[in-house]
Amino acid sequence: MYHTIVVGAGVSGLMAANAASQNDHKVLLIEKNKNPGRKLLISGGGRCNVTNRLPYEEIIRHIPGNGKFLYGPFSTFDNESIISFVESAGVPLKEEDHGRMFPVSDKAKDVLGVFTDALDQNNVEVRFNTAVSELLAEDGRVTGVRLADGTEIPAANVIITTGGRSVPHTGSTGDGHRFARSLGHTVTELFPTEVPILSGEPFIKNGDLKGLSLDDVALSVLKKNGKPRITHQMDMIFTHFGISGPAALRCSQFIYKEQKSQKKKEIGMAIDFYPGLSSGELKEKLTGEIAGNKDKSIKNILKGQLQERLAVFMLKYLDIDGGISGHHISSRDFETIINFLKNFTFTVNGTQSIEKAFVTGGGVSLKEITPRTMESRLIEGLYFAGEVLDIHGYTGGYNITGALVTGYVAGNSANGRIT
Repeated sequence: MYHTIVVGAGVSGLMAANAASQNDHKVLLIEKNKNPGRKLLISGGGRCNVTNRLPYEEIIRHIPGNGKFLYGPFSTFDNESIISFVESAGVPLKEEDHGRMFPVSDKAKDVLGVFTDALDQNNVEVRFNTAVSELLAEDGRVTGVRLADGTEIPAANVIITTGGRSVPHTGSTGDGHRFARSLGHTVTELFPTEVPILSGEPFIKNGDLKGLSLDDVALSVLKKNGKPRITHQMDMIFTHFGISGPAALRCSQFIYKEQKSQKKKEIGMAIDFYPGLSSGELKEKLTGEIAGNKDKSIKNILKGQLQERLAVFMLKYLDIDGGISGHHISSRDFETIINFLKNFTFTVNGTQSIEKAFVTGGGVSLKEITPRTMESRLIEGLYFAGEVLDIHGYTGGYNITGALVTGYVAGNSANGRIT
């Protein structure tokens, strides 16, 4: 009989198995893939953004999907603990923009090696190419797992770290949610986050702006009253299906939330192309440009201020003759241009699928999990960690931080549980 079985050898499972195997406890890690940490290896573009060094409050703010739940686990293990764990194993980390931590080598496999070496040192048994079909429980407590071939393996504790449903080729296909439901747990509605956004606008369908990349714009998801629900000032890109890039990915979960809130498919978005300037300051800037180039066409004046494709599109979209000179542009057309540049609004009608998302929104309800231990409130000895839970954040080391922290706390709690 095993002291603890961990189901899923992703980042949270690797950490959970390591923590659970302290004190010479007999631990089994089961993985349906032929190797561990597949999502970890592709994180951070293959460099592995292993955590984020920002203060707790900032990390929580970047995990809009129930991030406050992590205050409990952070009291046991936090982002600095992750850094110490990796670096003490001989893999130095470096800090990049916005607190993101990467291995100095820029190789995700070096970080994965820290976890697999720790499992070897702690004599954790690992079974690859092995699928769990069912959790076993009796009288309100977990008793083990049943494999797909019918084999039953008893254990005093079981930790579910099977991930969500995003990036399914890494093995995240929703198994943990099925296990959770089978023992009475609630799984909130799943939805894609950190995913490109779709639009049926004519200018998107026609490819007018396809491939146009914008630096440091403010992209907003609009509420029913037209006010921003959320704004992200980052880069973005227009595509043949809608919008993508960092700003769009961060806004994507709010498209789903607004669709639910407004009970309609089409949601408004807005772009401020000059977030660093007020409307008055932008007006003053362009007035100066026109005054200094009055004999030039308005199109050529604007091409000096904007990317040419955007300038041409804007004039066509606003039905303004780009050939008129700076002498002759009307105050009405000038105001229309300012309004466009500060508040270009368009509609979107959803996002790409959850399978194409970087992160899964929704999951095992946190109301049924004790935050300081990650143990189920319904089934004794059953724990959940990582993306299987209803916790989701932005990219930038926030999701992996949540996965590692909850994984450690689940494993450590199982390790210390008297059975």
